[in-house]
This record gives sequence, structure tokens and C-alpha cells, in this order.
Amino acid sequence: MNWRYRHTVLALCTLAFAATMVARLVISPVVPDVTAGFDVSTGAVGLALSGMWAAYAVTQFPSGILGDRYGERVVILAAVGVTAAASLLLSVVPSFPAFALVVVVLGAGAGLHYSVATTLLTREFDDIGRAIGVHVAGGPIAGLVAPIAVTAVAARYGWRSALALGAVVAVPVFGLFLWRVRPTPPVRPDQPMRERVALSPLTEFLTRPAIAYTTALAVAGAFTWQATASFLPTFLVAYRGLPETTAGLLFSLYFVVNGVAQPIMGWVSDRFAPDTAVVTNMSTGVLGFGLLVAGPDVGMIPAVVLVGVAMTWGAPLQSRYFDRFEADERGAAFGLVRTVYMILGASGSVVVGVLSDTVGWAGAYGLLVCVMAVGLSLLAANRAFRLGL
Repeated sequence: MNWRYRHTVLALCTLAFAATMVARLVISPVVPDVTAGFDVSTGAVGLALSGMWAAYAVTQFPSGILGDRYGERVVILAAVGVTAAASLLLSVVPSFPAFALVVVVLGAGAGLHYSVATTLLTREFDDIGRAIGVHVAGGPIAGLVAPIAVTAVAARYGWRSALALGAVVAVPVFGLFLWRVRPTPPVRPDQPMRERVALSPLTEFLTRPAIAYTTALAVAGAFTWQATASFLPTFLVAYRGLPETTAGLLFSLYFVVNGVAQPIMGWVSDRFAPDTAVVTNMSTGVLGFGLLVAGPDVGMIPAVVLVGVAMTWGAPLQSRYFDRFEADERGAAFGLVRTVYMILGASGSVVVGVLSDTVGWAGAYGLLVCVMAVGLSLLAANRAFRLGL
């Protein structure tokens, strides 16, 4: 029974992550319809979407604190509930300012999920790498399904109906989670919130050598992931000269490989060590991005496969974090480091975008080879010099 319940929790956490991701991903394919419908520029919609992703990153930390205070189940239900409500509102808002505001609320609500769900899974599983790997796979699954579904719905029923797909997915997930997942006891129900956000303890925590080292690796991974998710199809068209349809298929392949490889990399992390898995990530990243930039045309499929494997660094690095957290600090601690590395890693889109305009795509994606190589060097130095980080 315990085995069955644990895997039910894992399945529902994964579905909740996929639901919150679907709600965010359905917006991008209908951006032209949104700009036409509200008579605004693409830049204005882009600014709203940036606000959504920024809100998603910022709420990782408070979600961990709320999970410690009220229990993970309550916070996950709030995340899925806000996601459903915001998605429904997006389909009916009458003006662009209202649209932009709801998009930011959607990001903030969705951001409440991941940190507390991961903490909940570490309570239920001893092999946390594999559990996190399955959980993270909800993102690539959403990335593969959402664009196809929203395009079909928009073509038949209009863009507003397509935006409501987030609610269509989130509402049944909310009901299943409420029904099947037991209430979770809070870890710190009585500690005042102001103590959890005091600057001095947060600074002390982030500057612990092992935490700072792991965060540096996570920033490298997040930076590269953001640049890949933002520009891989554009890179394949503009630099490699591929047709848009081919670039789109390769981008779908990236998500498929990433989704399938997430649990496998989590298993590698549990079976051997998190650092062994991260070495694999960084090594395949160097090879994959190197092939994208300098390889032959026939090498694009293996290049995308390698990059898909490289971007599964989340499970092993998150396992690495939990191995170094104290038991009573896990919720807030994971939320804090996730906020930090996601915000810093988000610069990947800006940096690579600017480089593509100034020095070209070879230099822009060549930077990603260097970032992966730096991560690999950090891992090698830790092992060679026995730093114990």
C-alpha cells in the first residue's frame, strides 16, 4: 500500500507540474492572435511573458516557506488552483493591461508548485534522483503536447479558447490531487514568517561552500537551458539553413529525448552519484552544442539528442542539493536556491540573443559550449583536488 501511495503522489505531482507548464506554454503559439486581438506590439506581449517567467522564478522561495508553514499539499493545490483560474481569466479578459496582469499572476501561481512538490517527493522516496527525474519529465511532456493542442484548438475555436486549455488541464488535476493525496504535516508551523526571510541567515546559507558550488553548476545548466528553449529552432533555421518545419521537428525531438532521459538520469544519480550524472550532462552538452555549431548537416539529429540529454541536469543537481540540506530547512532552502539559479540562468536568453545580433549565431551558441565546459571543469576540479564540495 505504501508503495502504491508513493507512486500515486509521484504521478500526481508530475501531472501538476505538467498542468502548470501547459498553462504557460499555450500562450506563445497564439502571440500573433493576441497582438492582433488587443492591437498591441509583439514587444508588449513579450514584456508580459517576461513578467510571467520572472514571477515564476521569484515565487520559488516563498513557496518553500509556505510549504514548511502549512504543508506541501495545501501549497500544491493553491498552485494548480491559481493556474486554472488565471488560465480561464486569460480567455475572457477585455483589455491588454488586464491580460498582462493575469499572465503575471499565472506565472506566480505556477511557481508555487515545483519546490514544494520536490520536497514532498523527498519525504516519500529514498531514491530521490529517480523520483525527481520522473517529476521533471512533466515539463518536456507539456512542451511536446501543448503547442500541438493549442494550434488545433485555435484554428477551430479561436485563440481565446486555446488559452483556456490551461484550465481544462488544471481542473481535473486539482480534483485528483485533492482526492488522492493525504494532508501533509507542516515542518515549521509556528515559526514567524519574518524569521524565514531574514537577510543574514539567507546570506549565510547561500555562501556555504557546497551550496554555492552546486548553485554555480545549476546556473550553468539553467543559462544553457534557457538559451536552448528560447532559440534552438531559430538557430537551426538562421545558422544551419534548415526549413522551419524541419527545425520544428528537431525541436520536438529535443523535448522527447529530454522527457525520456529525465528519469534515466535520475536513476544514474541514485545508482552511482549525482556528480556522475552531472558529468554526463556537461559532457554531452559540450559535444551536442559543438556539433550544432561546427558539425556536418547530417549531425543535427545526434546533436539535438545529445543536447536533450545534457538538459536533464535538474534531477541530479537537485538531488545534490537535498543531500546537503538539513532536514528541517529543505522546503525553504530548495525554494531559495531555485529562485537564485533560475533568475541568474534566465540571462541566457538575453545574452545569447544579443550575441546572435552582434557576433552571429556561431559565437552565440559557441558560448553554450564554453558554459558546459566550465561546468565540467568545476566537477573535475572538485574530484581532482578532493575539495569535498
